[in-house]
Amino acid sequence: MPNVSTRTCCTIISRTVISIFAAVVLGTGIAPLSAAETPKTIAATVNGTAITRQALNSEFAQAKRRSTQQGKVLTDAQAKTMRQNILERLIEQELLFQQSQKENIRIPDSAVAEHLAKLKARFPSTDAFDKALKDMQISEADLKAKTRQGLAIQKLIKTEVADKIVVSDDQAHKFYTSHPEYFKQPEQVKASHILIKVDAKADKQQQAAAKKKIEDIQQQIKQGGDFGALAKKYSEGPSGARGGDLGFFSRGQMVKPFEDAAFALKPGQVSNVVKTRFGYHLIKVTGKKAAGSVPYRDVKAKITSFLKQQETNAGIQKYVEKLKQNAQIEKSL
Repeated sequence: MPNVSTRTCCTIISRTVISIFAAVVLGTGIAPLSAAETPKTIAATVNGTAITRQALNSEFAQAKRRSTQQGKVLTDAQAKTMRQNILERLIEQELLFQQSQKENIRIPDSAVAEHLAKLKARFPSTDAFDKALKDMQISEADLKAKTRQGLAIQKLIKTEVADKIVVSDDQAHKFYTSHPEYFKQPEQVKASHILIKVDAKADKQQQAAAKKKIEDIQQQIKQGGDFGALAKKYSEGPSGARGGDLGFFSRGQMVKPFEDAAFALKPGQVSNVVKTRFGYHLIKVTGKKAAGSVPYRDVKAKITSFLKQQETNAGIQKYVEKLKQNAQIEKSL
């Protein structure tokens, strides 16, 4: 884990490796073995259920496309390894789904519909959603079926693995004291600002008009005007509705002229007019935090969540290996 502050600790933890089984899986082509299927069409069987080569090829094609989009060109050896890993993942998904059915886990239609509604909401339109399905070569009926399967796997993992894991306060505190480098906090300031926007390419007349407006506001502040109230009335930035409040920030999070002015002020002080590429600002510092470590109480919940996710990942792998030991798995590749 890299250094984290109170602001970034949660983000860093959420980016840790999370098991693929903890999310809904949308693999295709897993079905009971039929007479029409032959070794040429089957990639593997799991307790008599076939994983088709078509399913494997589809998953592999999508994985290769993602690699290409990221600028990665796979060698033949890398492509072969990727294909083998995808097949192993499909086998493990099928094992987990079969176990969910043995445990009599049933997902109601309402849960499937709710999940699909959230998925569709991520797309700008129905046409965009339909196009995505077409690109993935999957029908909406297949998507519903695989969503149901994925939700069943999620519930199985929650019941059989995640719910059985408890991270103690001692474990969380030991992690905190053993990794002080993860919880270093740089110097921070808390500030509010009033922004009058003007494009960097604006002509002299527009620049002058914007500067005159911010200087008029500055004069009101000098005469005792309330900074927050004036920010709500005049500021053209998104923080205006909050009285200009930007919260705490460290160096590197704001444009340099703004940052330099803010860190030079003492709490309660208001800056002179500051020019940035966004326009003209007045900045008021309302608090400061010296460099140090994030207090344990502020990150305890995040550490506990991080450690539980680690133990859950390990528990899932053990659970899957146990299922494999009692399964009949045949690979045709």
